[in-house]
Amino acid sequence: MAVVGINGFGRIGRMCLRACLEKRIELHIDGGARRVIITAPSVDAPMLVFGVNHTCYNPKKDGVVSATSCTTNCAAPIVKIMHDNFEVLEAMITSIHAVTASQNTLDGPIEKQRPTTLWRDGRGALQNIIPTATGAGKSLTKIIPELKGKISAIAFRVPIPNVSLCDMTFRVNKPTTYEEVKEAMKEAADGSLRDVLGYTEDDCVSSDFNHTTYSCVFDVKAGIPQTSTFIKIVAWYDNEYGYSYRIADLIQYMHNADIGNVPVTGQVIEHGDD
Repeated sequence: MAVVGINGFGRIGRMCLRACLEKRIELHIDGGARRVIITAPSVDAPMLVFGVNHTCYNPKKDGVVSATSCTTNCAAPIVKIMHDNFEVLEAMITSIHAVTASQNTLDGPIEKQRPTTLWRDGRGALQNIIPTATGAGKSLTKIIPELKGKISAIAFRVPIPNVSLCDMTFRVNKPTTYEEVKEAMKEAADGSLRDVLGYTEDDCVSSDFNHTTYSCVFDVKAGIPQTSTFIKIVAWYDNEYGYSYRIADLIQYMHNADIGNVPVTGQVIEHGDD
């Protein structure tokens, strides 16, 4: 049985990251913790997304790992499927993200929490759609290294309390149809990414995905095939609930790997830089 200590919920990782810089995180190990999972992108720790590259975990050296962000956990399974099946040449990702605890309820100054913090991040969260930066693009290229230089991302914070989506546009090398994309997503949702990737053909809106336990839910009807090599895909995610489930899955996997119950690849994982 894995013994788990949880300190804080909500936007789980950001406050933890601000309070415990990477050098200080090692103090948890010094204090007796066998493993530390940072629930945010990290500069120093290898980044793992459950269902995509979690088997790269190396029990012999990875005392501290990063589970990246909820947005990266949403986008990564979709990006992996598209790349494995159709070879992604370029991708643009837009996160339409629910309000978070780091935002102001009214216009005002905002603490510069990260290098990408913008002046307009301090505008009132409940009155505005706010363009902002996201590290998801860079994180994805660390998780799927062959896509380095091929993915970029931006985010918009919107005034809803929960549930976000990733709008992803791909240019692929292998000509395909939207039906083939659907088949690839369905096969993964029923197979290798079961419980990580959801699949829906319903006419859904954001509140329908409150408390979904999936990292992402592929919305069949929201996608647009422009040409055989230029395709838009939309995936929903509960930016609190689903991400928390993946953290629990990662904890369990790491515990099983530590005691030799599951195979690991031990592949070198690039560290984050955002």
